[in-house]
Amino acid sequence: MVNFNGNLLSKNTSYLNHENRGLRYGDALFEAIRVVNGKIFFWEDHYLRLMASMRILRMEIPMNFTMEYLEEQILACVDANGMLEKPARIRFTVFRNNGGLYLPETNDVSYIIEASALESPFFILNNDAYEVELFKDFYVNPDMLSTLKTNNKVINVVGSIFASENGYQNCLLLNQEKKVVEALNGNLFLVKDQHIKTPSLKDGCLNGIVRKKLISILGSLDKYQFEETFISPFELQKADELFITNAISGIRPITKYRKKEYDTKVAADLLGKLNAAARLN
Repeated sequence: MVNFNGNLLSKNTSYLNHENRGLRYGDALFEAIRVVNGKIFFWEDHYLRLMASMRILRMEIPMNFTMEYLEEQILACVDANGMLEKPARIRFTVFRNNGGLYLPETNDVSYIIEASALESPFFILNNDAYEVELFKDFYVNPDMLSTLKTNNKVINVVGSIFASENGYQNCLLLNQEKKVVEALNGNLFLVKDQHIKTPSLKDGCLNGIVRKKLISILGSLDKYQFEETFISPFELQKADELFITNAISGIRPITKYRKKEYDTKVAADLLGKLNAAARLN
């Protein structure tokens, strides 16, 4: 079942057509959200990011798009799929309504909520082999649009195909200034000794929810020095750890980049604190 504008429909129902602006122009935003036992992880952060992104894209925010209303709609979809007492992954998509070419005829929006099952109610550290490489065919623009979670993800699609064809589990993206920005599916953190770095938003990385949470957690810890700054490709092989963050996996350690293999101690430490933050949220 999917939730389309407050109506629960079978996933096979035809409720979109070829004029959809998300299909035609990528004129859409989405949030990937973890829901466990009817509790939406970091819901306020997801909601505020969505509202800010809609304003940046000049979408008209409906009067009923309150935190409470959208939470009800998400949980209704979770319940309709029999996952109210299970861990679930939600994709919440907002798109501008049909009409117009590049210039839309309206700024009114519609939304779709989809639910799928997750294996674990908590973020779990996966220590399986996870090798990455730089993706250098195309580059991320270091601007505000790159920080939004839009449907314009062609570079991520092509990068994922490159990784699959070459035996990598993921790729790291560069911006036009040749700075390391993020992974294909999340933000990047680098650990050297007790110093932790992540690219800044001005470099073009996604304004990630778990990225934001980890920055807050690191700000309260004395044992780590944290810096939000650029990462050069030359730093990658000198690092002790590299890990990726996103709202579904939490923290995903990178185990190898070229000839360098990495530890996972800091990632494991921070994952415990992230799970604690999720429970308290």
